Amino acid sequence: MSENERVKRRLDKEKLLLSVGIGLGLAFIVLGFRSASTGRDAQRLPDVIESISPGPGDQVLLQSQVFVDFAEGYEATLIIDGIELETTRLDQLSSSGAQPKPGAQVEIPPTALYDPGNYTISYLPQKGGVIESFSQGKHTAAVRYWKIVDGPTKARQFTWEFETN
Repeated sequence: MSENERVKRRLDKEKLLLSVGIGLGLAFIVLGFRSASTGRDAQRLPDVIESISPGPGDQVLLQSQVFVDFAEGYEATLIIDGIELETTRLDQLSSSGAQPKPGAQVEIPPTALYDPGNYTISYLPQKGGVIESFSQGKHTAAVRYWKIVDGPTKARQFTWEFETN
């Protein structure tokens, strides 16, 4: 083999460029996986909020429920499109204050519902409610939350947007 053939074999530019391209591609894939965020990290939820629905940027139906699940020991109110919703506690639904009998019908008002047993608050747009259905487009939801032992004077707020179509 002549000296020119050896040099040509050593500096095969096509193979060199292909190798560099594959190496860069693998590096970008690894960096992508390391920097990707999903779930709670992507939503940037405060530690006391375990989950929300719809999430920030989600697209939902006009009658979708807004739901927030908290860590134990928190209470909250919901604000949707600048309207602070009246909140009804599920443990105070019966007019007599007694627990309803199994199978008994309980009338649920068209307000935000706070479940003290599960530390959740939700609102379902419905007839007779302040918001009967969401209009098409962007909506802003906010939840004011506080430790039950501290009371609402020490409330914090988390705000996000979702879209209906």
